[in-house]
Amino acid sequence: MEDKIYCAKDQREEVSLKEKYKEYFAIGAAVNPYSIKKHEKLLQKHFNSITAENEMKFVSVHPEENKYTFEKADLLVDFKKANNMKMRGHTLVWHGQVPDWLFTDSEGNPASRDLLLGRMKDHISTVMGRYKNEIYCWDVVNEAVQDSGNEVYRKSKWFNIIGEDFIEQAFRFANSVDPGAKLFYNDYNAVIPEKRDKIYSLLKGLKEKDVPVHGMGIQGHWNIYSPTVQEIREAIEKYASLGLEIQITELDMSVYAWNDKGKLEEPSTELLELQAKRYDEIFSLFREYKDVITGVTFWGVADDYTWLDDFPVKGRKNWPLLFDVNHEPKPAFYKIVDF
Repeated sequence: MEDKIYCAKDQREEVSLKEKYKEYFAIGAAVNPYSIKKHEKLLQKHFNSITAENEMKFVSVHPEENKYTFEKADLLVDFKKANNMKMRGHTLVWHGQVPDWLFTDSEGNPASRDLLLGRMKDHISTVMGRYKNEIYCWDVVNEAVQDSGNEVYRKSKWFNIIGEDFIEQAFRFANSVDPGAKLFYNDYNAVIPEKRDKIYSLLKGLKEKDVPVHGMGIQGHWNIYSPTVQEIREAIEKYASLGLEIQITELDMSVYAWNDKGKLEEPSTELLELQAKRYDEIFSLFREYKDVITGVTFWGVADDYTWLDDFPVKGRKNWPLLFDVNHEPKPAFYKIVDF
């Protein structure tokens, strides 16, 4: 009897996530130079796409006006090439993780519109140009929409200095550098109706101006309680109605509700089963929309290393991914490959 159980377990673990979904969409993971070593075997077996977690963000590759630092980003591109993977570029224009010099002139005054546009163009040209034959799609603009209220645009320095057309300009610059790359707008809470409708309005306006935006990146930082499957479905349909590709770009499934400030020593069996059920529901939905969903990227690989540790509660452990702290498949993994 024990032998049968052992064999059955081995057979289940032989399933490759990327192979199971090869007729549906790419399966990706956010990585960094540390995690490509720590999670190398998992990445090679289960994933056919990667995204740089932080190493291609502005402050990482362009810390000073006349200085680019591509060493860490290059390591990830080399890993992608060695393992015959696709790679997403993340991210060209974002209000976060930007160096202070970007928004000031040589005398320390606020940068002018023309100066900032020039810097944007230089950055996009240099970064995209370096990886032109390696990165098939880019998150061109990230998180530019206000979460709530009547205002559409986040009042970032990009917006305040350039104006709302900074998004249009970014996409046009990106398209001119690499006309073959797929260009995405990327945001969180993108399935919550209030923010979803504002993002839709933004994208619809860009499309009406023939701005080269090709896809919507739905981040997918969700939890075992929300959002609802129906909210995700309605968002996919709404964005796809604009003729856009959809990618789930930053998927994880926290075991805590967003406003839960508690700490667990370890997740209960019940929590892991609820997490598995949630993953099963959303992947069933994703498979339904395989004609418009072209990629699903997890924001991490295994529970031993995830950005949700310490966020939003300092010192708290989270277990949001398909593989546990020992790199073994969790109930959620088996749920989404059993179809």
